Amino acid sequence: MFYDGRNSKDSCLEVVYRMYWLCHHIHAYKKTQVALAHGITMGGGASLMVPLKFSVVTEKTVFSTPEASIGFHTDCGFSFIHSRLPGHLGEFLALTGARLNGKELVAAGLATHFVPSEKLPELEKRLIGLNTGDEIAVKSAIEEFSEDVQLDGQSVLNKQSIIDECFSKETVAEIIKSFEAEAGKEGNGWIGPVLKGLKKSSPTGLKITLRSVREGREQSLAECLKKEFRLTINILRAIISADIYEGIRALTIEKDNAPKWDPPTLDKVDDDKVDLVFQPFGEDLELQIPENENCRWDGKYENSAYATSQVTAEAK
Repeated sequence: MFYDGRNSKDSCLEVVYRMYWLCHHIHAYKKTQVALAHGITMGGGASLMVPLKFSVVTEKTVFSTPEASIGFHTDCGFSFIHSRLPGHLGEFLALTGARLNGKELVAAGLATHFVPSEKLPELEKRLIGLNTGDEIAVKSAIEEFSEDVQLDGQSVLNKQSIIDECFSKETVAEIIKSFEAEAGKEGNGWIGPVLKGLKKSSPTGLKITLRSVREGREQSLAECLKKEFRLTINILRAIISADIYEGIRALTIEKDNAPKWDPPTLDKVDDDKVDLVFQPFGEDLELQIPENENCRWDGKYENSAYATSQVTAEAK
């Protein structure tokens, strides 16, 4: 969708606005929700799992936030979610796009229960048969099928000290340098493939992503989503780089896996230009997040300045 709309200004603005507004609504929703995440659960898809009261994963669940690798950024509320993970695990996941399995998701606090896939149909029937949204009843039903998790010895979650040492560095370049130094040490063979992917990612996407997650530590969910909305619209407008379209072309359309980034290296990505994608829009053109619990439906796209006035942030 992003790629098809690359030559039409703001062709994806409405769907982006609606998605981020929905992300806030899901986080703040008071009724009991259950996600059954069985299979690939990445990026925006993961935003429909992690915030729910209960999120059930299986041995076939695969989680990742790989957006930086294609010149994009960690969005759909993940600059908020990742910034609150232990240590610097959030920066690691956001920059590398590293994958977590179902058991790792539970251990990291990104899911609540692990259920073997063969039990999932029974669990779903059980939940439907409850005919209640009572949180205690739902939790009890899930726990009839769930299992305690034990991490594999080689799990990346057992590498927290190395992750914290490397991904606490101030810049992406310093992170990579530190990660390279660790890769040369005995027993750190797992770093090689991760480092290779990190180095192949969009330099612009990496710089934007690191800053966004770091800022997220001091921001509320609403502030994170408003920021992510600005980032997404400015990235799609290619105001400092068209890497998003080159990344999608190379990794998902033509699949030559040979993107030509512009700028091509981290040292060529001007921090002053990165500032531009973070600049606030006019107040009426920001993502409108409901401020009051009694007005939960405020801010919907159809009531926004974009829909009512047919204006763009740039024109404003």
